[in-house]
Amino acid sequence: MTQTFPGAAPRRGVLAIDEGTTGTRAGVVLDSGAAHEVFYRSIKVSHPDDLSVEQDPMEIWTATLEVARRAVGRAREDGIAITSVALSTQRATAMLWDRVTGQPLLPAVVWQDRRYAAELTSYEAEWDAALLARQGRPVGARAPFLWAARQIAAYPEVAAAHRAGRLLFGTVDTWLIWWLTGGAVHATTPTNAASSGGYLLERHAWDEEWIGHLGFPLDLLPELRSDDAGFGTTDLAALGIAVPLAASMGDQHAALLALGGLTAGQGMIMYGTGAFVDAATGTVPALPRPDISGVLAQPGRRQGDISHFSLEAYTSTAGSALRWLCDDLGLFASPKELGEEAGRVPTRPGRTPRFVPALAGVRTPVWHPEATAALTGLTLATTRADLARAVLDGIAHSVCDLIDGVADTMGAPFTRLRVGGGVSGSDPLMRIQADLTGLPLERVADSATASLRGTAYLAGVAQGLWASLDEVVEAQPRGQVFEPASTAADRDAQRSAWRDVLVAHLDDPALKPHTPH
Repeated sequence: MTQTFPGAAPRRGVLAIDEGTTGTRAGVVLDSGAAHEVFYRSIKVSHPDDLSVEQDPMEIWTATLEVARRAVGRAREDGIAITSVALSTQRATAMLWDRVTGQPLLPAVVWQDRRYAAELTSYEAEWDAALLARQGRPVGARAPFLWAARQIAAYPEVAAAHRAGRLLFGTVDTWLIWWLTGGAVHATTPTNAASSGGYLLERHAWDEEWIGHLGFPLDLLPELRSDDAGFGTTDLAALGIAVPLAASMGDQHAALLALGGLTAGQGMIMYGTGAFVDAATGTVPALPRPDISGVLAQPGRRQGDISHFSLEAYTSTAGSALRWLCDDLGLFASPKELGEEAGRVPTRPGRTPRFVPALAGVRTPVWHPEATAALTGLTLATTRADLARAVLDGIAHSVCDLIDGVADTMGAPFTRLRVGGGVSGSDPLMRIQADLTGLPLERVADSATASLRGTAYLAGVAQGLWASLDEVVEAQPRGQVFEPASTAADRDAQRSAWRDVLVAHLDDPALKPHTPH
């Protein structure tokens, strides 16, 4: 417990809430920029059919309320003064609720839901070019606005609530802001709106033409505010404190901020179930290129009246491949054992076997959602260590494809790459990744709280707790740095061999020789 002496000013901090797809955490981020004790509660995800993914909006709220109250209680015990609240959330998960009762009218549709993917494909020829130019992303496989329009049409009680002026629509951030402020604020931010596929990057406005085309009633759109614009005051009955709700961000955007992605070229790799590569691109958006699949432009943050843009690419297979091999197939006792086995095999550009970790399709460098994984080049001499090394190589090459795609879209190399997420704890993987990127990789000390800390930093700067984002971000402890040990020639040979494997596996002529950055 923190001891507070008579007359001494209490420590100050921001209560940060991070609502993710499978769980919610909350903790106070102190004036040092470090996270105090963090509390966590899991949240259920349901799969009613092969294409649908849903959650209970009330479970999201009650889980968030529970961990936030625990964090407030611990701060009170330890003499920490909470100056504001900050929120980061999973993106593009949407819900409909009654503004009078506060009750959700349907389960929330989760960002992984693909029930309208086939229908959306039919819009690509007409809309992709326009959406890429103004939203930074194509039609895609999900559309919360289309989902909402269909629910209004299908359920009389939802339609009746709309006619009565009682219906509210929003993503998870909007839902939680509404509850945290006692129903006073119905708003969202660019870092959440963009992922829903309806945000005009350079105008800070809704793309009403596209949203209206999907049949969504424009009167249901939440108010758009900057990420640090402030969202009223927290309801005393909810958290036991009435302080400004000062900032709200999408989770990956908050993580990029915490990992130092503040100016153009600074980026992050976040390894979890899948892997995200994000890079700041400055105050002018770097728009996607038609010849590079899966790299999306988006607002990295909107601070005050200035938008700071970013690029993002994603692969769905990283930690999921390790869990599949260890838990489902039982080939290794744990990811740690797999890493130890892989560490026994030296790097050889022409070495076999090869593993393509496309367990849930490929997005970058080409779009192949139907692609499957492949393990090739097996011989009687292949060992468990060879298999382990092939798996880590495959994950690292897939992440390199994301890095190359983002760098090519930026038109410039990364100036810095910081890494985090649970899978980044594998030293063998980080060494392989550094060799393949040719860049030093800094593994941050506390990546598990990156989203918590990032949105808290934005709130704290807005509230005067810190003078600038640079001040608080650069004050954080440096992590372990993995320096590349291979030569440029070795790196090029390995990347070329990987591209050959992809060409053979995907049978796609669009996979051209690549000039690495």
